[in-house]
Amino acid sequence: MAAGRAPIPISNGVGEPDTDQPVVQARMALTLYGGARSRASMPRWYMEEKGIPYTWQLLDMEAGEHRQEAFTAINPFAKVPALVDDDPALPGGRLQLFESGAILLYLAERYGGECQNAAERGLAQQWVLFANATLATALFVPSNREREFPRLMEVLDRKLGEGPLMGNSWSVADCAVNAYLAYLPIFFPQIDLSPFPQVQATIAATQQRPAYQHVMGQR
Repeated sequence: MAAGRAPIPISNGVGEPDTDQPVVQARMALTLYGGARSRASMPRWYMEEKGIPYTWQLLDMEAGEHRQEAFTAINPFAKVPALVDDDPALPGGRLQLFESGAILLYLAERYGGECQNAAERGLAQQWVLFANATLATALFVPSNREREFPRLMEVLDRKLGEGPLMGNSWSVADCAVNAYLAYLPIFFPQIDLSPFPQVQATIAATQQRPAYQHVMGQR
């Protein structure tokens, strides 16, 4: 697994640009809305890894802040995460997105230097959809966990042993899949992962990445 880069200095929820990543002009402003223990951690982790500047807006879900008009104007379904991209170059100068997968793919293509052609875009979509649909269902739906989980882990264990899921370095595909794998010791510590050594190694490597530690420490 690729080693994590140095932590991004953040004092007010706004990421600092990474000199190794594409420069994001100051006129662009990204705001990510999320709640504690929500899927917002996935796009947050991606932006931290890529050094994409953003503002983090933590909503008080218990107080119903996500149901207030200020947020439902961004996502009428009152769910997190949601992303707002304010940029004069965009139609109307602003884009509002919900669904973690859509947000991840947008960030990867527009700000992360990924998905530069149809083939790359298709592979990224494949893994993000796999993570949010197939893998998430196998993990969090009890009947599916018993039936589907072992088979999925067996295949994933082989794939992870081959290196990054897409290309030669950490990508949006790894972000989506590995975020769910890292949930395993948090939500399902009773599951024995010893038959899947590459899954175990991936979880351990993910937990050691500075950007992941930063995001998960502020959930």
